[in-house]
Amino acid sequence: MGDHATKKIHPVADGNIKSTTVPPAHGSSSLGHQLRPPVLPITAPLAPPRTKNKRGFTWCKCICWTLSILITLIIILAATIGILYLVFKPKLPNYSVDRLTISQLTLNLDFSLYARFNVQITAINPNKKIGIFYQKGSHISVWYKNTNLCQGSIPVFYQGHQNKTVLNVALSGQNQYGRTLLAAIQEQQQTGRIPLDLKVDVPVKIELGKMKLKKVRIMGKCMLIVDSLSANNKISIKATSCKFRLKL
Repeated sequence: MGDHATKKIHPVADGNIKSTTVPPAHGSSSLGHQLRPPVLPITAPLAPPRTKNKRGFTWCKCICWTLSILITLIIILAATIGILYLVFKPKLPNYSVDRLTISQLTLNLDFSLYARFNVQITAINPNKKIGIFYQKGSHISVWYKNTNLCQGSIPVFYQGHQNKTVLNVALSGQNQYGRTLLAAIQEQQQTGRIPLDLKVDVPVKIELGKMKLKKVRIMGKCMLIVDSLSANNKISIKATSCKFRLKL
């Protein structure tokens, strides 16, 4: 044929088919193309959104407020105590045992030992602006080598500023191991040095100006060395050492 007829091929339009251009794969021939799926970028999974723990936050806030209030109260209390100390300059009262007499130290028929002592105590309040109210419920006792000989109480009274008060306290007591105890005392008496302990426990109220504080206790112990424990004889106190403290 002399003239070659050119055949035109017109694509058939189809509305359901979409045209996609795929680049040729490397190493493939020109006669065919291998279809490969598109490569999608690899992304990390999204972390879940953080939610605030409202309950924990509330507890933390409550604890912080509580600590702040406590610290504030401690500062106020410390400042108040400091101011009171500077204004009143408190000092612990001084006590001394001046005299000890024995009116009775006898062995009963049941071999119990009955004792009656009289102790003279001097109490000194050195404070210029502090008064002391001695309350009911005081206790004073005399001991020989951990054995209670007699006991009594200090009278109720008020001791003013820079006051000196002399107290005469009657003590009495009975011990069931009288024969053994009396024999030990008489043997110790041969040395001329008999150790005695005087224990004191007194409830008091402190007066700061016109303000009365709550009840506290004055507790102490005096170690005495006497030459004799014979009844109706003059007893000499050869040595004495006293220690007192305030118990809140």
